[in-house]
Amino acid sequence: MHPDTLEHPMTELFKITVIAFETLAAGVLIIGATVFLVRFINALLRGSQGHEAYRKFRHGFGRTLLLALDLLVAADIILTVALDLSFEALGMLGLLVLIRTFLHFILELEISGRWPWQGVHGAADDPEE
Repeated sequence: MHPDTLEHPMTELFKITVIAFETLAAGVLIIGATVFLVRFINALLRGSQGHEAYRKFRHGFGRTLLLALDLLVAADIILTVALDLSFEALGMLGLLVLIRTFLHFILELEISGRWPWQGVHGAADDPEE
């Protein structure tokens, strides 16, 4: 069996996997934004304090952004390692992961008031409970 015969189906599988991760990330953003926006509007219509409703919206949507970023990093890793393994592609991957990791840390700090490595101090910090 010729090596190209095996490579082509695997390449296609990896491409489909990357597209699936990217599509899932976009879906997470769209659904998350919609869900938390609807919750925010419902809370305001029920007479909740605007500040508390906004805090819950921000926390929920921030978590949505973090999940989408994680999915996009996974897609980039698969794309680079499986489909385009070159020094230039690895450099771009490193830069993308660095930027997305920085964004992840900043979002985590903004949402929880703590750096990711500081851990969760208790369930009382979760506005969903």
